[in-house]
Amino acid sequence: MPAKPLDLTLELAPKARFDVVDLRSHFAEEHRAIGAFPQCLYWSCHTTAGFLDRSLAARLQAQHIPTYVDAFRTIFPEGAGYQHDKLERRRDLDSTQRAIEPRNADSHLAFMAAGLSTCVSYVNRPEEPVCFVDLDGIMDGRPRRRLTSIVGFNRERQVSRLRIGVPVSDHQVDSVNLKDPKLGIYEQIVEMVRHEGVSSGRVRLELSGAERQAGLTVNEYETLLMRHDLADVLRNPFRFAAEKGRHMWASPRSIPQKALDYAKYDMVRAMNQVLDMTGLRASLLERLFARAIAVPAGRFLRMKRAVNLRIRESDGHGVIADGRYQSPILVQWNRADKRVRTVEATITRFE
Repeated sequence: MPAKPLDLTLELAPKARFDVVDLRSHFAEEHRAIGAFPQCLYWSCHTTAGFLDRSLAARLQAQHIPTYVDAFRTIFPEGAGYQHDKLERRRDLDSTQRAIEPRNADSHLAFMAAGLSTCVSYVNRPEEPVCFVDLDGIMDGRPRRRLTSIVGFNRERQVSRLRIGVPVSDHQVDSVNLKDPKLGIYEQIVEMVRHEGVSSGRVRLELSGAERQAGLTVNEYETLLMRHDLADVLRNPFRFAAEKGRHMWASPRSIPQKALDYAKYDMVRAMNQVLDMTGLRASLLERLFARAIAVPAGRFLRMKRAVNLRIRESDGHGVIADGRYQSPILVQWNRADKRVRTVEATITRFE
């Protein structure tokens, strides 16, 4: 058994805007190099490309993952009037950045809705595919540079745990950037990693057991995306699917409801296709899909109760690996008692 974890960085060139690549077959030589390790951590550097949790990926099987993700892309069509895509309103961009910034709010929202993650752990099984799902792989006809890492390890050991109170507003729908320096939360975690001397491992952020109607994700915390587009979705899951179809039918007075009805129909048809192909008709997945047409988005989006952050070595000590736009984000769709939600941070070391 190898003595220390092995960390490999890989680069992909997507073939389409929506692309699914089996990393195990695409990087066969690299996977042979980590073949002796029983466990693997996969990490994506991006906020519109990542992985499904192993349990869901195994149930769907690799050949059905594109159909599953496409069902969520139905809810968020490209170019459906997202605030994030109105680049002239983006205060975070200068004129040079506006010229190259992708209009990709649909990809961010589908990433969160489908339950994709930037960091997942898999048992290292040579026969089991590991799918890298890219929702925004092409821009202006050219493939974007995509980076991912694989860490092979023998076991992981918990070294520290911290309970964190996250202040939230009194708004029913709200999102909090846990990387915001004004909160000091991310700095606490970084210092804990440094104090424990962990150079290869992960931080698991998890809502405490008492927290309800809230979730965690890792994505880009851009104000228009998180405070407007995501908030609209939490209030009305079919807001953008209906918006996209608004110009397709006559009878202007009936268009809003008609568009909403068509959006629901398209989503149900797409999801039924997933269920028929995978044989999951009696599963929790079907009940999840069925609720999608009847309740607020917060109850059916696969928003997670826990997310992982990768710890890697840099200049002789451990740091949290985060892509340029990656932030851990807490999202709520109902008010919290006392305007505080509790998140537990657990640090583990790979050995």
